[in-house]
Amino acid sequence: MSATVAAPAGELSAKDIRLVIGASSLGTVFEWYDFFIYGTLAAIIGRTFFPTGDPTVELLLSLAGFAIGFGFRPLGAVLFGYLGDKLGRKYTFLVTITLMGLATAAIGFVPSEASIGFAAPVIIIFLRVLQGLALGGEYGGAAIYVSEHAPPGKRGFYTSFIQASVAGGFILSLAVVLGTRAIVGEEAWQAWGWRLPFVFSLLLLAISLWMRLKLSESPVFAAMKAAGTTSANPLKESFTYPGNKKRILVALFGVAAGLTVIWYTAMFGALFFLTGPMKVDPRTAEMLVGIGAASGLIWFVLFGWLSDKAGRKWPIVIGYGLTLVLLFPLFKLMGFAAADAANLNIPLILLAVLGLSALSGMTYGPVAALLTEMFPARIRYSSMSIPYHIGTGYFGGFLPLISQSLVARTGDAYAGLWYTWGVVLLALIVSLWGLPNTDPQLDMDAG
Repeated sequence: MSATVAAPAGELSAKDIRLVIGASSLGTVFEWYDFFIYGTLAAIIGRTFFPTGDPTVELLLSLAGFAIGFGFRPLGAVLFGYLGDKLGRKYTFLVTITLMGLATAAIGFVPSEASIGFAAPVIIIFLRVLQGLALGGEYGGAAIYVSEHAPPGKRGFYTSFIQASVAGGFILSLAVVLGTRAIVGEEAWQAWGWRLPFVFSLLLLAISLWMRLKLSESPVFAAMKAAGTTSANPLKESFTYPGNKKRILVALFGVAAGLTVIWYTAMFGALFFLTGPMKVDPRTAEMLVGIGAASGLIWFVLFGWLSDKAGRKWPIVIGYGLTLVLLFPLFKLMGFAAADAANLNIPLILLAVLGLSALSGMTYGPVAALLTEMFPARIRYSSMSIPYHIGTGYFGGFLPLISQSLVARTGDAYAGLWYTWGVVLLALIVSLWGLPNTDPQLDMDAG
């Protein structure tokens, strides 16, 4: 990093720090809720907007729409990363969460394919594109904003709440689905009640905007702006700044790709595994995965905190290694526990999901601090967001489609795990080669 100056994070009161973490994390929960609600309701979306008469094909078409949203995340990262480095962190992630909330709510109002024909799936795909663009700017903004407020030695702990918030968005999406389904009843749920979780995002948007409008600009960005050291062209400089090309490649293949496929396998992979090959009732599967994921939130905070003590690299590298060893056994355990759908071994299923959550926490918990420390402040938003969202957008976003396609093609319930295993192996090799063990005690620079 370039010459450092101390950001005035240590001068913030405990109340101010709680507001910074709370507003950023809660906004991230809401934004990822918006994104995950589509994946959670993929089967219903498939038959409503992509009807073919074949439930498997409908699910795959719906997951293709899910993947398209992820595919546009890198473009959102370029656009909003540029704005974040030019105009500031705060206002950029206000825009991203507004765009996400409105696009999500709109999905709840789109007529079915039976009503308006081909226009229905076209509109859905367009709204997924908007969601992807918004999410491409959200994560980087929230993570950087918290990092640039955190004092040295606490960035891993503070930003771990951002990481846990991603899982929180998934859990919230499951909770809202289960709650709405119970309130309106099964018949109404299938007919129109599934739309309510999408419309619910308007309330989440209002709460998030209310909290984020209370925030001031990041102290690091404010210092750069006052000193006139902001980048004239953050996108160009991200690829010309000395050493940054290697940092971007390592962040893409060694960090974003690996942690993302582990996380999506732990959450969506487990959910599709239970509801698909294992024939578990969807409500039961959603409840089990949700409880397991909620119980596993502590792993994100624990390993974020641990990275403040041991450095960022080794929890991630060890997590990759353990994933290669434990991925298949944990799913085999889940399969054994769910072999008899009428007589589930619930404790074993929860144990397997909790184990997957632990692997995800090891590799995901320290990452926001790691990525913000890897890149200089003047181009941090762009340099961090671009590789992160290419990695998560393509390696992770296409995981449900690829893994479920492998299962459908081979008839092997575990075949889709080979995609995760291969990507994690690549990430481990790249991380061992090029991932720096950044010093948690360094001040965030302002130029």
